[in-house]
Amino acid sequence: MRKRFAFAIVIFLAVLVFAAGQSQPSPASLHPPVTIEQVNRWETELSNWGRWGKDDERGALNLVTPQKQVAAARLVKDGVTVSLAHFADLEKAVDNFNFGPTKHEMFHDPATGKVRGALDIISFGIHDGTNSHLDALCHYALRRDGRALVFNGHPQDLDEAGCKANGIDRMGPGIFTRGILVDMPLLKGVPYLEPGTPIYASDLEAWEKFAGVKIASGDALLIRTGRWARRAKLGPWNAAREAAGLDASVMPWIKQRDIVLLGGDGVNDVQPSGVVGVGDAAGRPVHTLAIAVLGVSLVDNAYLEDAAREASARKRWEFLMTVQFTRIPGGTASSFNALATF
Repeated sequence: MRKRFAFAIVIFLAVLVFAAGQSQPSPASLHPPVTIEQVNRWETELSNWGRWGKDDERGALNLVTPQKQVAAARLVKDGVTVSLAHFADLEKAVDNFNFGPTKHEMFHDPATGKVRGALDIISFGIHDGTNSHLDALCHYALRRDGRALVFNGHPQDLDEAGCKANGIDRMGPGIFTRGILVDMPLLKGVPYLEPGTPIYASDLEAWEKFAGVKIASGDALLIRTGRWARRAKLGPWNAAREAAGLDASVMPWIKQRDIVLLGGDGVNDVQPSGVVGVGDAAGRPVHTLAIAVLGVSLVDNAYLEDAAREASARKRWEFLMTVQFTRIPGGTASSFNALATF
């Protein structure tokens, strides 16, 4: 009798496990791939064009109000500051020297050929794969009736002098606001995310619960994937083509939260993007929608390891973030000269 009862219990539990497995949605059904047609619709549905006037060239930075800045200043409790920047590597690797080599040279006296004083010369590609940089709103464009238009409908007119509209010099002196670090490896219990790992809106909301924060209007959102930790352990790889990052499906959520800056330690977009179909925005949909549609500046290659360490030690992932723009006339970006102060 007991054997029959035990056998019946085993069969019952097996049926429950099988039924549960059948009823659980698969990852594919939870996060179906975004199509290029959906991305194209979002180019209109999520648009901030005209929101701050037809002549605006600052985009979402308009959301950093005086009140937001005062509130951000109050986040400083310990007076501990870390850099959020990584400068372009001088040594050539598979993930850098994308747009010309990085060079550091001392100034030489033309007469003697010797180093003269404490003077040096530096040159680098600002969009280099290892250089932290903040994209100007002229960096990505949309195609409309055969024309390339940048944020707010300005023509993407480029020449040797740079961008005629939405250049970095037209975006103000910099940023002073609340920064929020999203540490995805910490949330998932791994040292770093593997290249190609997508991050969804549900992940960002899970982080909010974990960290006890609410991402809100005027915030700068920085997402750590652990790119630099992985590079330190395994060496460089082509992070422009294989990278953990945001899935395109996150963009309506980004619009809803009204953030002013979106940054990552890679290229922000998960690579490959996973977008189904062929189109201008298929490869980097997060870049296209954030910069050209929402007017949200993107930061690529931010260095978030030190901020992650300090935030984890305090169990506090919000801080004062300050950024000074290198106001290059017509510039397509600024070096990300950013600090996090706890």
